[in-house]
Amino acid sequence: MNMEFKRKLPIPMEAKEMYPLSPEAATHIERRRAELKAVFSGESDKLVLIIGPCSADNEDSVLDYISRLLPVQERVKDKLLIVPRVYTNKPRTAGDGYKGMIHQPDPAAQPDLFKGIITTREIHMRVVAETGFASADEMLYPENYKYLDDILGYVAVGARSVEDQQHRLTASAIDGPVGMKNPTGGDLTVMLNAIRTAQHGHDFIYRGWEGRSHGNPWAHAILRGYVDPQGVAYPNYHYETLLYLAELYAKWGLQNPGVVVDCSHANSGKNPFEQPRILKEVLHSARCNAAIRGLLRGFMVESYIVDGAQSVGGGVYGQSITDACLGWEKSERLIYEMAEAL
Repeated sequence: MNMEFKRKLPIPMEAKEMYPLSPEAATHIERRRAELKAVFSGESDKLVLIIGPCSADNEDSVLDYISRLLPVQERVKDKLLIVPRVYTNKPRTAGDGYKGMIHQPDPAAQPDLFKGIITTREIHMRVVAETGFASADEMLYPENYKYLDDILGYVAVGARSVEDQQHRLTASAIDGPVGMKNPTGGDLTVMLNAIRTAQHGHDFIYRGWEGRSHGNPWAHAILRGYVDPQGVAYPNYHYETLLYLAELYAKWGLQNPGVVVDCSHANSGKNPFEQPRILKEVLHSARCNAAIRGLLRGFMVESYIVDGAQSVGGGVYGQSITDACLGWEKSERLIYEMAEAL
């Protein structure tokens, strides 16, 4: 192979032995997962809000941000279930740029995959230990999920990964909600095929083992907008698309029909300040149509301490180094407005 093998990395069991989850943290995660499962099975009428930085680039500022969510969650707990977005993997369309904490624990330093594995596990453990939240992360690399399978509350499969067989099969083995994004081209049937695959059991190879998954009934749709062949972004959160998705769910006969609307990415044209408007429009659609309200499970919002984005090494504490985010004050106001609208 045309590559250099630098060193052998610890397997997930070894990483967990080095950084074990405490019994108290495990109890917090079990409780939060149960609450999330209740939402995605339709047993709870709460909505989920997956909110946080585009990428988790700095452990201290991410924990600072999440600690600010705690009193907010307490005030809206009867209507909303907040899930901190702690994305430690960052897909790069062209392969360049910051690939996330698992590659570069220090964004300004050279990649260090061993340190990245440890740092990634450590930040998710700190979230649980310091706040009681069970966070969300993107499953960019299916084989890496085992490093975090005892910690995460929510898993997302991205628009570029949703067509991949190994992502779909691994999702079928996850004991908790997994959101399948529509692909970048926008074909909703691709996303529904991913959901159908995840909801059934399969025999497949995983990390050198022959395994059998038992299916994930909480696998669901995430609408994130799409891009046409000319590269122009279009939204897919509007009333008509949500109603069409409800009809597709009924036609396909999938379990636990549900959708999370991603207010960022192509839905907002990557303009973070459009996210509040998008969220409120979807809530209005849900009030107007019972089928949409029955389908809606929540939202994703990209949010950090400071509005906007900066380049790596920009020096602004709590500002994104990848996609631009909504700042804390606007995000806090949005959460309260969302709760009031329910």
